[in-house]
Amino acid sequence: MNKQFKPKILSFLCNWCAYAAADSAGVSRLQYPPATRVIRTMCSARVDPVYIVKGLESGFDSVFVGG
Repeated sequence: MNKQFKPKILSFLCNWCAYAAADSAGVSRLQYPPATRVIRTMCSARVDPVYIVKGLESGFDSVFVGG
């Protein structure tokens, strides 16, 4: 019973800030966990709180909003 917990993370990333940083990290061949799902938004302020709740209801362990 040596199962390791691997959280599923839903990320809403601002197109101009956080998504650009994640993209340049990918270009630099840096890795982030494969259980992370990224959704690009035009602005992090436009992420409706309902989307955060629906992400948690859908089975994600956490929701990250980066801007």
